[in-house]
Amino acid sequence: MDSNSSAWPRGPLVVGVLLVAACAGYGGSNLRPGVSTLPEVVASMGEPAMVWSNPDGSEQLAYPRGPAGTQTFMVHVAPDGRLQRIEKVLNTAHFARVQAGMGRDEVLRILGPSGARWTQFYSLSNQLAWSWLFCNSWNSQEFFDVMFDAGSGIVRSTGRHPNLAGPDGTPPMCGQ
Repeated sequence: MDSNSSAWPRGPLVVGVLLVAACAGYGGSNLRPGVSTLPEVVASMGEPAMVWSNPDGSEQLAYPRGPAGTQTFMVHVAPDGRLQRIEKVLNTAHFARVQAGMGRDEVLRILGPSGARWTQFYSLSNQLAWSWLFCNSWNSQEFFDVMFDAGSGIVRSTGRHPNLAGPDGTPPMCGQ
């Protein structure tokens, strides 16, 4: 047996190990609340899309995993720089917190930023729409939409609609 033939079976194994390693940091599953530090969070998950500093010295970091991803993670770090918790926020419980009358900043703190390609301005109604791709309870893709008054930045309404980008105009299934 030559040396090249023994390398072939290891190829899929190496790819699999690399994929598992990459996914470990995707949602911070390798991080431990009360133990992991802010630099470890950033080393694992990358630079956050948004960061909020709270009056008590704690911080909230947003990690949207789009545009093709269906999840946003909110990382909460205590004033001592240690991880408190990581939340998946693209779900019914968090969507229910978004109410008419809220401002854009409040929505961002709940859901994180929407995908740039899913932001739309409607000039006739003077509305700005933000949308987030997520996996519903039937394991298919949907969008959660927030409609803002473009001038004031106040939420007018929210809604959901299927992602019809799958085969034959059907919602794609989630890979989770």
